[in-house]
Parts: sequence; C-alpha cells; structure tokens
Amino acid sequence: MSAPLRVIITGVTGMVGEGVLHECLLSPDVEKILVVSRRPSGINHPKLTEIIHADFFDLTSIEPAFAGYHACFFCLGVSSVGMKKPVYEKMTYDLTLNFAKTLTQFNRDMQFCYVSGAGTDSTEKGRLHWARVKGKTENDLQKLAFLQVWLFRPGALKATKGLKNTPPVYKWFSWMIPLVETLFPNSVCSLAQLGEAMIQVVSSGYDRHIIEVSDIKKLSRQRSAQPVKA
Repeated sequence: MSAPLRVIITGVTGMVGEGVLHECLLSPDVEKILVVSRRPSGINHPKLTEIIHADFFDLTSIEPAFAGYHACFFCLGVSSVGMKKPVYEKMTYDLTLNFAKTLTQFNRDMQFCYVSGAGTDSTEKGRLHWARVKGKTENDLQKLAFLQVWLFRPGALKATKGLKNTPPVYKWFSWMIPLVETLFPNSVCSLAQLGEAMIQVVSSGYDRHIIEVSDIKKLSRQRSAQPVKA
C-alpha cells in the first residue's frame, strides 16, 4: 500500500497491544488509529481515537466506527493458565471470530493481523488445549472475507522500555532474555519488532501467512531499511 494506513488495534491495555500501539504512533506510515478497549488506555495522541466498549460479543452500538480502516491488529488475548477449557475457548476463539466477522461487514479490503503464539497447532489435533484452540482460531480467520489474514506467532517478547503494561514478572526474568536469544535466536523478538513487522506486512505483503519469530525479525529489518518519509 502506498497510502497512509488507518488501523484498528485491540488489547492495548495489555503488554502486546500497548507495544504494537506504540510502534503505530511512532510510524509515519500510520495516519489514523482506532483503539477498541474495555477500559481506557490513558494515552492521548492526535492520531488516536479510542472507543471504550465492555462487551466484545455485542459490537452493534459501535459497528459504524469500523468503516474506512485498512487493517486490524488484533492483540487481545488471555492466558489459558488456571482457566476452564470452555471459558478459554469462548475468550479466545468466539471473541476473536465475532470481532473479525463484524469487521468484514464494513471493510472487505481490510487485512487482519492476529497475534497467536509460538507452538500454535494448525492441525487442531495436538495434545495442548490452548494450542488447538489457537490453531482453530487461525484456521477459521483465514476463511473470512478479508483481503489478507496474517498470523503472528511470537515466542518470548522483549518489552519496550517505558511502557506501563509490562507484567511485573518481566522484571524478574528480563535478564534471561538476551541469553535465551543468543542460544535460540528464533525464539525471541521484541515488541518493537512485532509492531514494525505488522506495519510492514500490511504495507508490502509477505510470502507466507504464518509469521514466526524469524519472519517477524525479517519484516522488522525490511521496515527499518525503508527511507523515512519527509
């Protein structure tokens, strides 16, 4: 795409969504951002419009606001730890598909970026419940009437300094991440790289739709190598 991007972002009160939003605010290629969130992000910016909406299973009252956007960066997600299987399926599969199906009613030329996770099971038959659910979500998103669907599978994420939604546990384990990345470079990327990769893929495309850590880093390098717009 040569025109400036208008993007919808979910999950900005979490670590991943906040990091992706941060990169979109910095990017000269993104001209307008609509955040849909259950609670205020606390971020003010000329590019940013925010809709606070409690029920992501009933979007009727806010549907008209979705028109005119090029891409959705869907960063909303929950951990399966301690969660009953039907609840996890509802909050992962049902919620995501409901939001995505709504968008297709207003933006048939939209691209949809879904943050899944390393280890997602595309066969939907593996041992891990969360991986099967993520796999089914990925598979069914690709059946919807989007221009493109991009499935991001980050592993360990390096937090962006200064952002407020980084979980406290990262303070205890962040020292390990450089070591892990040295030993297993395709298991770690940064939030900045994830956000840059999303902007790059909807701007210029890519040769595969499942975006692993190595792809995220490659797309981020491509974005960084582009000349800065005046």
